[in-house]
Amino acid sequence: MDVIYIYVILGAVVAGFVQGLSGFGFGLVSMSLWAWVLDPRLAAALAVFGGMTGQIVGTLSLRRGFNARVLAPYVLGGLVGVPLGVVLLPMLDVNMFKAALGCLLLLWCPVMIFARKLPKITFGGHVANAVIGVGGGVMGGLGGFSGVLPTLWCTLRYSNRDTQRAIIQNFNLSMLSLTMLSYVLSGLVTKPMLPMFLLVLPSILIPSFIGTRVYAGFSPERFRLVVLVLLTFAGAALLASSVPHLIAL
Repeated sequence: MDVIYIYVILGAVVAGFVQGLSGFGFGLVSMSLWAWVLDPRLAAALAVFGGMTGQIVGTLSLRRGFNARVLAPYVLGGLVGVPLGVVLLPMLDVNMFKAALGCLLLLWCPVMIFARKLPKITFGGHVANAVIGVGGGVMGGLGGFSGVLPTLWCTLRYSNRDTQRAIIQNFNLSMLSLTMLSYVLSGLVTKPMLPMFLLVLPSILIPSFIGTRVYAGFSPERFRLVVLVLLTFAGAALLASSVPHLIAL
C-alpha cells in the first residue's frame, strides 16, 4: 500500500477518535498528519468531509444538552463566515495560517490549563456568540477548523459540560456541512479526489463512535482538561508542519 494511503487512514482514525471524544478537532488532528504528504486543497477537503462525517456519528450518539436558542447565534454567524473562508482559501498562504493558529493554541491553551479559576465570560450575550460563530465559520471554510474559536469561547463561557459539547458538536456539523457544499459547488472537490474520500469514510466511523462512548464517562473537569490538552498538541503539530515550509521560502 502506498505510504500516502497509510497516512490518510491513520489521520482519519486518530482524528475520528479525538473528535468523538471532544466534539471537535478532526481538522486540527488530521491536518497535522496530512499536511506532510497531501496537496493543501485535498487535505482541506478531506478534513472537512471527515469532520462532517464524524459529527454526524457524534450527533446521533450523544444528544445531551441541546438548546436551539443557545446554538442559533453561533450558527447564524457561521453562515456568514463560511463563504468568506471559502473565498479566502485559494488566496491564503496555508502555511502562514497554520503557523499563526498553532502559535495561538500553544500560547493560550496552557494558560487555561494552569489557571484553575479563570473568570467566566458573561458579557456580549447573543451578539458575542454570533461574532465567535463568524470566526469559526471563516476558519471552517479555510480547512475544517470551525471548532477552534467556539471551543475556546465555550470553555470560558459555560460551566456545563454537556452544554459546551452540544454547542461545539452541532455548530461544527452545521459549518462543516455548509463548507463541504461550498467546496463542491466551487469546484474545489474534483473527481480524482473521490477515492480518497472513500478511503476516509470507513476509517472514521468506528473510532468516532468509540470516542463518544469514552466521553460519556468523563467528569466536567476531565473533559475540560482533555479538550485543552488536545488543542495544545494540535497547535504544536500545526506549527511543526508549517515552519519548515516557511523557512524554505
